[in-house]
Amino acid sequence: MDGRCGAVVLLKARNKFRNSGNLTITREIDVAKNQSSWFINKKSTTQKVVEEQVAALNIQVGNLCQFLPQDKVGEFAKLSKIELLEATEKSIGPPEMHRYHCELKNFREKEKQLETSCKEKTEYLEKMIQRNERYKQDVERFYERKRHLDLIEMLEAKRPWVEYENVRQEYEEVKLARDRVKEEVRKLKEGQIPMTRRIEEIERQRYSLEARIKEKATDIKETSQKCKQKQDIIERKDKQIEELQQALTVKQNEEHDRQRRISNTRKMIEDLQNELKTAENCENLQPQIDAITNDLRRIQDEKASCEGEVIDKRGEKETLEKEKKSVGDNIVRFDNLMNQKEDKLRQRYRDTYDAVLWLRNNRDKFKQRVCEPIMLTINMKDNKNAKYIENHISSNDLRAFVFESQEDMEVFLKEIRDNKKLRVNAVIAPKSSYADKAPSRSLNDLKQYGFFSYLRELFDAPDPVMSFLCCHYHIHEVPVGTERTREKIERVIQETRLKQMYTAEEKYVVKTSFYSNKVISSNTSLKVAQFLTVTVDLEQRRHLEEQLKEINRKLQAVEAGLIALYERNKHLEHKDNELRQKKKELLERKTKKRQLEQKISSKLGSLKLMEQDTCNLEEEERKASTKIKEINVQKAKLVTELTNFVKICTSLHIQKVDLILQNTTVISEKNKLESDYMAASSQLRLTEQHFIELDESRQRLLQKCKELMKRARQVCNLGAEQTVPQEYQTQVPTIPNGHNSSPPMAFQDLPNTLDEIDALLTEERSRASCFTGLNPTVVEEYTKREEEIEQLTEELKIKKVELDKYRENISQVKERWLNPLKELVEKINEKFSNFFSSMQCAGEVDLHTENEEDYDKYGIRIRVKFRSSTQLHELTPHHQSGGERSVSTMLYLMALQELNRCPFRVVDEINQGMDPINERRVFEMVVNTACKENTSQYFFITPKLLQNLPYSEKMTVLFVYNGPHMLEPNRWNLKAFQRRRRRITFTQPQ
Repeated sequence: MDGRCGAVVLLKARNKFRNSGNLTITREIDVAKNQSSWFINKKSTTQKVVEEQVAALNIQVGNLCQFLPQDKVGEFAKLSKIELLEATEKSIGPPEMHRYHCELKNFREKEKQLETSCKEKTEYLEKMIQRNERYKQDVERFYERKRHLDLIEMLEAKRPWVEYENVRQEYEEVKLARDRVKEEVRKLKEGQIPMTRRIEEIERQRYSLEARIKEKATDIKETSQKCKQKQDIIERKDKQIEELQQALTVKQNEEHDRQRRISNTRKMIEDLQNELKTAENCENLQPQIDAITNDLRRIQDEKASCEGEVIDKRGEKETLEKEKKSVGDNIVRFDNLMNQKEDKLRQRYRDTYDAVLWLRNNRDKFKQRVCEPIMLTINMKDNKNAKYIENHISSNDLRAFVFESQEDMEVFLKEIRDNKKLRVNAVIAPKSSYADKAPSRSLNDLKQYGFFSYLRELFDAPDPVMSFLCCHYHIHEVPVGTERTREKIERVIQETRLKQMYTAEEKYVVKTSFYSNKVISSNTSLKVAQFLTVTVDLEQRRHLEEQLKEINRKLQAVEAGLIALYERNKHLEHKDNELRQKKKELLERKTKKRQLEQKISSKLGSLKLMEQDTCNLEEEERKASTKIKEINVQKAKLVTELTNFVKICTSLHIQKVDLILQNTTVISEKNKLESDYMAASSQLRLTEQHFIELDESRQRLLQKCKELMKRARQVCNLGAEQTVPQEYQTQVPTIPNGHNSSPPMAFQDLPNTLDEIDALLTEERSRASCFTGLNPTVVEEYTKREEEIEQLTEELKIKKVELDKYRENISQVKERWLNPLKELVEKINEKFSNFFSSMQCAGEVDLHTENEEDYDKYGIRIRVKFRSSTQLHELTPHHQSGGERSVSTMLYLMALQELNRCPFRVVDEINQGMDPINERRVFEMVVNTACKENTSQYFFITPKLLQNLPYSEKMTVLFVYNGPHMLEPNRWNLKAFQRRRRRITFTQPQ
């Protein structure tokens, strides 16, 4: 078939255990139709039938214990202990072993369900039995309660009759009392008629007296008004006399005050003249004043100069504080950029972030330098170039911690991985630094192709980190180009022979074929940078910190200068105040005599004015006396008229008082009669109210008697003309069903008073209320529950028999499964341990479970140790390196080899991650194990082998040649090749 439109895959399997011969499976692939055709022994079939045939030969392609390609080594290490046990059972165990394991898991699950069901049914059965025991007592209590309820029913039947009789007697008594009160009302009404007539006569007499009293009051009011007018005129005359006297007194006081002020002014003038005579002559004080003025001017100049310096210092301080704030803001901005990188690390790799925090707090535990994850320590010179670094360095190494010491790294990993269970990466920097290693080609030679830098020159990093990246990623050898580089990429690949390079948006990897020396290149688009886009210029940050220190130093100097200037200004201010005080005193001495002369002149003028302002007191006293005499004459005439009016008013008052006394006598008599009438009326009202109440009570009692009679007959189920039945008169009905009850009680033997009946009712109800939670269906529920208990007991017996059967099956299957499995694991462990011992390492395999009865939790645990200083650690994808995992995986597969029941095993490029020593040891073990008798066929695929490896005659080595210079298949001549080989061998010198 043409390889361009299809292909044929042919597989032949030699069957040693069947009589049907070998098995040939053919697959034809048609690319045009995008389908495959399957054949078994040249007969067309389906893919499902092919899969069944493969399974019948115990070929398990998905089982990593049989087929293990290189990219599945990590997946093999990720297998859980349970998955590894299942894969091992399927691979080397007897056919029934995995089936027994599955049956055990199913049996155990069913056993748990049955145990839970039996436990629940047992608990429910016990609760039912306990509840029925309680219900047995409830039945007795139910009948006891019924006896009390029957007695309560009889008491309630008699109580209305007793209540009716009591109300009827009360009705008769109220009716008699009402008739007596009715007669009293009639007598009281007849006694009120004479008092009413006398009260009307007295009322007419009182109206006549009150009219005469009003007339006298009017006359008195008019006379009093005239008296009041005369009194007002007399008071006005008194006021005029008082005003004349007051005016005279004022003039007298003013004259006395003027004489006193004249005397005081003369005395003050005499004192000022004496002071002026005794004052010293005015000396020449002007030179002293001029000297002080010059000193003040000089001090003012010094103060102005000092204040100017203060203003300059303040301006300088403000400038420095602004610079300090600006530098501080820049430092904070740098710190925020660093925090952004840490936030990205925390969001993407939380375990690594937690490990960074732990490292910062525990650096004292390490002997040599430990660098934080590479993505934090790398600082891009230009964040546009971050994409080249992130695409070149793997994400695992970007978040890896870099150590200078192996011992420090083991301490770190033990604490972080083993104790804190954090998934982190760690690497060791080379012992000899690669950080400054020169590239093999000068960048100037590459600039003609558009390259502008090597990766190493694009960023800054600590020396251990840079050394690690140069050693493992060759960043000093990988150039970075531009779009011009991509345009010339074919020429660049041919002429430069670079293995890796970057253009503006792509990464190119160039390889040379081992077989044909043909150059093969591949290119991938660059991913957008995520972590290194934040750039922090550490040199600039250090420069800013030094600048901040210098600003703080200058600020301290300016503060000290300001304090000195403030002290100087304070001293000048104090001196200025002293000079001003001296100048003030000199000026006061100079102007004192002039002030005294001015005061004397002013006082003399005031004295002259006061002496001119004179008053004649005798003339004023004579005029006032004349006016007072005239007013007194007028006042005497008015007093005479007022006396006459007072006499008239007094006479009228006497007449009015006499009339008021007569009216008071009449009113008193009327009030006495009205009081007697009101008392009689009150008595009448009370008697009438009592009558009404008695009548209402009679009506109410009559209605109540009717209601009680009706209610009593309803309780006894009687008609209007029927009497009380015989059964109510003889005994209370007995309780049925033969339960104990008290002797029967006659209806007439029950109490005959309401209090006794109520007391007995309360007692019986209290006894009946003690029987709470009972209902008529209690006997029915009791019987029903007895039947349910019997049915549940039978079901529980059946479940327990089924559970015992499952436990017996589990015991039998467990014995058939667990013992062979333990022997099988022990054999694997023995061979696995021997393999590791031959490599001066340690390893063991054991059957691991936490609970012997949890068959779904059984698993195979592999523990290895490659260094004598460490403990055995379980094989995981995180704790061991890739090469260590490859060796462990290979040795485990070798331990299965002699026990394997599969027809063949395939291992692909398992030696790729091993160092030469381990690769040689493992290859020797593979040869020794695979070439033994009665072992399955072993396919070992590898692209390369070490020199001088041991080979066996039972081995077949197949070489797959590929390349442009290979011969076509129809030109192959195997015999000619053999003859040529023999000639070369014979001609070789001995």
